Order: sequence, then structure tokens, then C-alpha cells
Amino acid sequence: MTGVTALITPPGVDVHRLQRRTLGLLVSMQVVGGLGVASGVSVGALLAASMAGPTAAAPAGSSTVIGAALVAVPAARLMRSGGRRPGLVFAYAVGALGALLVATAVWLDTVPLLFIGTFLFGGSSAANLQSRYAAVDLAAADRRARHLSIVVWAATIGAVAGPNLAPLTDRLTARWGVPEYGGPYLFSAVVFGLAAVAVLALLRPDPLVTARSLVAESNISDKSRGMWREAVRTVLASPGARVGVAAVTVGHVVMIGVMSMTPVHIGDYVHDHGDLLRVVGLVISIHITGMYALSPVIGWLADRYGRRPLILAGVALLLLACALSGTAGDSTPRLSAGMALLGLGWGCTMVAGSTLLSESVPVERRAGVQGLSDLVMGVAGASAGALAGVVVDLFGYPALTIVAAVAVVPLVAVVSRRSAA
Repeated sequence: MTGVTALITPPGVDVHRLQRRTLGLLVSMQVVGGLGVASGVSVGALLAASMAGPTAAAPAGSSTVIGAALVAVPAARLMRSGGRRPGLVFAYAVGALGALLVATAVWLDTVPLLFIGTFLFGGSSAANLQSRYAAVDLAAADRRARHLSIVVWAATIGAVAGPNLAPLTDRLTARWGVPEYGGPYLFSAVVFGLAAVAVLALLRPDPLVTARSLVAESNISDKSRGMWREAVRTVLASPGARVGVAAVTVGHVVMIGVMSMTPVHIGDYVHDHGDLLRVVGLVISIHITGMYALSPVIGWLADRYGRRPLILAGVALLLLACALSGTAGDSTPRLSAGMALLGLGWGCTMVAGSTLLSESVPVERRAGVQGLSDLVMGVAGASAGALAGVVVDLFGYPALTIVAAVAVVPLVAVVSRRSAA
């Protein structure tokens, strides 16, 4: 499978060596950034509930998701004009500022500042998401999905270790007079700051700038004016790009919608507080493992058998996940199996869809199109999380899984339309 532009390697440029170095840095930053994201997110709902009441927990989480989507907009503009490095540095810096504002809000007991901080904290997630695209810039055509999947997989380490570091950082900073739940956000601010400095110093040569210099023809302008109109036109003109955007968006919508209400469903049949936290922690850990642990396998399969078959496999897994989760009742093992498949289906649509999107557009338009895709994905995911609560309140958790299953079915028709990209 080849992209729409071919890399021309001039004498003296070792693209493979540069790609290995870039991939190693991206993986390292994904681990570091993942630690900071997971550390803050793990206590975010508890912090919001303690400061503004239980009803504030969901809006605080949604503000972070929306923040990640919107920070992708200026980050993409910077990448379009200057490459991956300035965009990633900007996103990590915004995330660090957000984490500091949250810690300050805890100190001052100021709820509006808390929500501003959680919104900006989403910049760190935007940086981690955009990092997966940087892995594709210089990758060989038959390894693009694998390289992207390795960066996605690296998030597993941070996602698992971050929540376990939160209690430690909370205890350590309490000695300095930092209020409860402030410590994890201070840790996140330091981590994101270090990530920004590392990217600024080490992501050289910039992979996107290098890729542009190696294509046969490149017509990139430093001006970002009209970038989004151009990105929309590019996606609409490319069948492969349309499938890529649809895959990552639908997979994210189904995953966020079902996953966000699963702890509430567990609370309907587990009534002891201690048991509830234990069961929720177990089920969500299984879900996160499903999302990330097999990413390299998904990437290898996508390179071996194609992007569209893996997207269709993701659709099948999402449908099976909805069926298992919706009929689980009070069976935690059945629900856990559903959550694992939900994460695995998301992984297939994310890895294969992101790769297909990246290779279906010219390299000079890649940053704008990828930013547009993450914006659509993030806003759609946040909306799904909000609407999921309404559906569960009115009709129950099984009805939510039916709605999610219906939402994923049209993707089959989009993917099966075999027009050449």
C-alpha cells in the first residue's frame, strides 16, 4: 500500500536511521506524557466533586476532552507552517499550564479556575494524539501502521503507571502544604514541561519538515490562512481520507459513549463503596489494556492485510462489545469481556483509520487534515459522553449499547465503498 506522495531520498540522507531516532523519541514522550495525563485524570473527577459537588465530575472530564480537541486547532496550524516540533511543544506547554492552574484552583478553592485548568489540561492529550501522526511522516509504506501503532502502544505504560503514582505524589506534596488532589497535577505540570523541552531540543530534524523536503513536489505555504477550508476540501476529495476520519470518529464515539457509563452501570449492582471502587478499577483496567496492549499486532495486521479490513474488524469487535456489555446484567466477567473488546475495536479503528488518513493526502496538507480529524473526533467523543448519560438516565445501560451499535453500522458502508484514494 502506497501513499499519495513518494519520498525521494537524496544522497547523504539516511531516512531509515532518522525514522528510528524519531520513533524512539516519540515513544519516550508518549510514556512521559501518558504518565502526566493519567496522573491528573485519575483524580480529576474526585477533585471536581470535592470542590463543586458530585454533579461537577462529568463536566470537568468533558472540559478536558473538549480542550484536547480544540488545542489541536492551533497545534495543527503550527505544524503546517513549522513542522511537528512547534505544534507538539505548544500542546505540551498548554497542558502544563492547565495542570498548574488546576493545582492553583485547589490551593485557592476556586471552581471557575478549576474548569479553565481542566480545559487547558487537554492540551497534553492533544500532544499525545498528534504524536501518533509524527510516526508516519518518514515511515516506509509497508511499515506505517506498525510505527503508528508502536506510539499508540506506548501510552499503555503511562495509563497503567500514572494512576498508581497519583497517591504517592499527593502524599509527598502534602508535606509542603499542597491540598488534597493538588499533588498529581503538580506532577503532571512538571512532566509536561519536561516533555516540551525534550521535544524542542531533540526532535531534530523535524520529521514532517523532512518529509516535505523529500517529496517529488511540495507546495507548502507558511501561511495558515484558509487551512481548515483546504483540509475539509482535501478530505472530501479523497475516499481514503473520508474513511480514515469516519473510522477514528465512530470508533471514538462508541468507545467513549459506552465506557463513560460503565462505572454507573456497575454501581447499579455493586452497592458497597469499597467493592465498587475495586470492581470499577478492574473493569476499566481491562478496557484500557484492550485499547493499547495489542496495538503493535493491529499495526502489523494493517500493514499485512490492509487498512480497510482492519477497520471492518474493529467494527465487528465494537458490535460484539456492545452485545456483551448490554446483556451482561450483574455479571462482571461478561462486562469485563465486553470492555476488553470495546478497547480492542477502538484500537483497530484508531490505528488503521489514522494510518489510512495520513497516507491518503499530500504531505504538505497532512498536518491540517490530521488536526481536523482530531478536532472532529474529540468533539464527537465529548458529545457522545454527554448524551450517553441522558440515554442511561431515560432508558438504561442496555439501551445505550443498542444506540452505540446502531451508530457504528453505517461505517461498514463507508469502508466497503472501494473507490481508490
